[in-house]
Amino acid sequence: MPQPRLFRLAHLSDPHLGPLPPVAWRDLMSKRLTGYANWRLGRGDAQDMQVLATLIADIEAQEPDHIAVTGDFANIGLASEFATARRFLESLGPPEKVSAIPGNHDVYVAGSAAALAPAIGRWMASDGETGVKAKLAFPFLKRRGRVALIGLSTGVPTPAFFASGRLGQAQIERLAEMLAQLRQEQAIRIILIHHPPHIGGATRLRQLSDGARLRNVLAAHGCEAILHGHNHRASLAWIAGPSGQIPVIGAPSASARPARHHRPGWWQIEIDEKGPPASAVKARLRGFDERASGFAELGTRLAEARRA
Repeated sequence: MPQPRLFRLAHLSDPHLGPLPPVAWRDLMSKRLTGYANWRLGRGDAQDMQVLATLIADIEAQEPDHIAVTGDFANIGLASEFATARRFLESLGPPEKVSAIPGNHDVYVAGSAAALAPAIGRWMASDGETGVKAKLAFPFLKRRGRVALIGLSTGVPTPAFFASGRLGQAQIERLAEMLAQLRQEQAIRIILIHHPPHIGGATRLRQLSDGARLRNVLAAHGCEAILHGHNHRASLAWIAGPSGQIPVIGAPSASARPARHHRPGWWQIEIDEKGPPASAVKARLRGFDERASGFAELGTRLAEARRA
């Protein structure tokens, strides 16, 4: 008996690529000064690039059909950091195989987005958009069979000590139109977003400021799963949709040093393209196993797209 077609999506987030490149003092005359101090006083040691390399090797061993990275490549939004981010994404695969969205650290200050777009905008573009992008347009849409990957941007410049995000009304309106059309096509809609969209997903200074508007759109049009980062820990929450609960799957930091931070890990998302969208999505968490000095599946519980 033939097995059902499974589309395998690897979800990782918050690699915070290091080490931090040399920084000129003129670059620190902004919020970057506090971010740079934070890196020197602890964040730099909390992220381990060897852990990230081991995680990527584990992803490659699972042979996913596509990889999604939900933001925070950078630390303080320097143009030189996006050159590193480009090399990282190139090592994962071309835009046909890899999708990315920005996080709050990627749009750290005014001007960060202008440097980000030409460096890694190709991975943040809809199908058919080729070449170097001077300006990013969200939501983007990538179709892989019945799977529809929808990329959102919540990265906006914020004051010091704030890590909040915002979609904006125009992006939310385009998302509503996109979700409605894809629902008519029986597509399996997977939203990529950096900030957690559910109530209680982050503290006030770190939350999605227009999350209520997004939840209203999801209540009206639904989707099959939401993948996010930002919190540096694995999580599973739910948002009400028009015909059931939508799973909200949070990825840990992909480069977290296990002894200093939350356990690093990534999600294996399995999408059944043959079944109904309402029950198409399942997820398994692979986290760092200190005893094996590598990654392994943490338990066998699956996150189903519609909770009973």
